[in-house]
Amino acid sequence: MNRETAVLCQNLSKQYKDVHALKPLNLEVPHGAIFGFLGRNGAGKTTTIRLLTGLAKPTSGAAWVAGVETTQADSGARAQFGYLPQAPSFYKWMTPIAYLDYVGKIFQMDKSTRQKRIDEMLELVGLADAAKRPIRGFSGGMVQRMGIAQALLHNPPVLFLDEPTSALDPAGRYELLSLIEQLRGEVTVFFSSHILGDVERICDTIGIIHEGELLLVEDRDTLLNRYVSDVVALTILPESVAKVEPFVTAMQTLPWVNSVVQEADKVRVTVTDTAVAHEAILPLVVEHQLQLQKFEWARPSLEEIFLAISEN
Repeated sequence: MNRETAVLCQNLSKQYKDVHALKPLNLEVPHGAIFGFLGRNGAGKTTTIRLLTGLAKPTSGAAWVAGVETTQADSGARAQFGYLPQAPSFYKWMTPIAYLDYVGKIFQMDKSTRQKRIDEMLELVGLADAAKRPIRGFSGGMVQRMGIAQALLHNPPVLFLDEPTSALDPAGRYELLSLIEQLRGEVTVFFSSHILGDVERICDTIGIIHEGELLLVEDRDTLLNRYVSDVVALTILPESVAKVEPFVTAMQTLPWVNSVVQEADKVRVTVTDTAVAHEAILPLVVEHQLQLQKFEWARPSLEEIFLAISEN
């Protein structure tokens, strides 16, 4: 394992009787990445994280986090990572200060170090003003931010987050994703999710897992740009919107057009022959006397790519 790799899996697998929860997984996550581990519910995301953190024993293979093997359930390996499960649980009668002090003692941190790190973590996650309030009164977003504070308290090089936004409302998700973005370059984040928009927003590297099998690992922008060339997005100026319908009808009859979707002043054209489309679309726009505000070969959403990959 080289110094540039934060998480390494070699033929890591998990089988429960006849169920292959995780097929042999070979994966490298570079230091400093925010790695999005994307898959539907039941795809194997939580199983992978439980194996990586030593909470489950693999059927085969091994894994290393920050150079230390974690699949042997060695308690010393826990210093290499922080872990936030999908549904974190705290002693709700405790305050954040009291709970984080308790966690610091588990990691054998001395009193002055604990106090310093507690202050730093509460400030980082935006809970300094709630430091002396019982956790029982916290919102879902506050509980998740509290979870990140405890996971980072001992200053680990790698942070595992298992579906951290799945139970949050839009405001809570926004707050948590903004917090995770702040960690970029400071810690390697292994972020599992089935919410494609969250992964697309904050992750720089993406792995897609489907039915226990890793389908791909790729840089986010490289992955999105690979699918850029077959979709044209047009934004029509208000004075030309009345002329859009004949244009759409004409486009739908062309053999090199796969689909045309219109929403108000926007038209999205998916083509099967990009060479022909490059030559023909703008002349058709002129022919129908459309005035454009914007014309681009659009990059698809991660959702569109995910569906295309996982259904093949």
